[in-house]
Amino acid sequence: MERIPRPKAMDFLWRWHAKDIIKVVSGLRRSGKSTLLKLFKEELLSRGTKQEAIQFLNFEDLSYEELCQDYHKLYHYLVNHLQPDVMNYIFLDEIQNVSGFEKVVDTLYLRPNVDLYITGSNAYFLSGELATLLSGRYVEYKLLPLSFAEYCHSVKAQGKTPAQNYREYISTSSLPYTINLADSASLSDYLRGTYSTIVLKDIVARLGISDVSMLESVTAFLMDSIGNLITPRKIADTMTSMHRKIDARTVEKYMRALTDSLLLYRARRYDLKGKQLLSLHSKYYVSDLGFRRLLSSGRRPDYGHVLENVVYLELLRRGYDVRVGQLPDGEIDFVAMKNDELVYYQVCLSILEESTLERELAPLKKRRDNYPKYLLTLDDTIPDSNYEGILARNVLTWLLDDM
Repeated sequence: MERIPRPKAMDFLWRWHAKDIIKVVSGLRRSGKSTLLKLFKEELLSRGTKQEAIQFLNFEDLSYEELCQDYHKLYHYLVNHLQPDVMNYIFLDEIQNVSGFEKVVDTLYLRPNVDLYITGSNAYFLSGELATLLSGRYVEYKLLPLSFAEYCHSVKAQGKTPAQNYREYISTSSLPYTINLADSASLSDYLRGTYSTIVLKDIVARLGISDVSMLESVTAFLMDSIGNLITPRKIADTMTSMHRKIDARTVEKYMRALTDSLLLYRARRYDLKGKQLLSLHSKYYVSDLGFRRLLSSGRRPDYGHVLENVVYLELLRRGYDVRVGQLPDGEIDFVAMKNDELVYYQVCLSILEESTLERELAPLKKRRDNYPKYLLTLDDTIPDSNYEGILARNVLTWLLDDM
């Protein structure tokens, strides 16, 4: 099976290679973390590192079950395999499966001849004690499923237009392994298995949830509602109206678990006038649109919100903190922040209708500052256009820009 290159992630690993800091790669299950580390390991070998100086442990492999259950045994196993007088590279894949792993990581960090790389499949493995122990001593790369640019590169679809590739991208899956699946039945089976693993291992088992059916109903509701403003109360009321009573506090717990598992992402509203985050009403986007289709209620997809989902994830890949811009009498789809940089984005399927163009431009025109403002659209019949400082761009060209 051909491995898909992930150039940005690989650049991150080489940038921090052999530096006195722990390298962490977090991401959804099956997003390509293990493959990324294997590719990096192969490059180390090709550059002269000896095989004996590399330890690679995947803790989803039953071979390491005993080490998962006793962090003391794991530590001694790793130390006993260290090579003297050379740099040792230790890769600990799916580290969250090891009870007490943070103590192992913390102690290995203190050794001068160890370059340490770890991966985890949820947001909470970097919380709590690990964050306290290693504050300031690790760097994190958040690996998402394939971007549109990576997808186009991987399928090598010569002769297909970007629009044709985009239609396939949003109607199949962006999980790397799915590129190898030739039929829809295999794709559905793979997505269903991955989804079940995430729900059962990262949510149900961790939180001790007994009503799995209700959790899946809440999940399906959120996936059906990508791009819409949502509150736990709204979901609870909807479920209750369907004679499936649940309180808002339980819904909130489920929503937090879904974002912790990296199955869904929460985009909070940001008051552009008061410059503060708003606690009520957030938007949610799914990490892979294949999951949304898998759990879909059968309604025709809202392609406008699907496009929003694609743009939101791309902004995350480019390192932005992404929020929904709230105005007194309107909304900007995304306010993207990074260091001192701020960029506004509106996303629309088509702006060929004059009334639609004016509606989409209106919120951006109200921001009378000097930050960049973009209107992204699927229209391919117009060149990049400037509307009083607002640049309208074809979104597929924009998505392919950053490869």
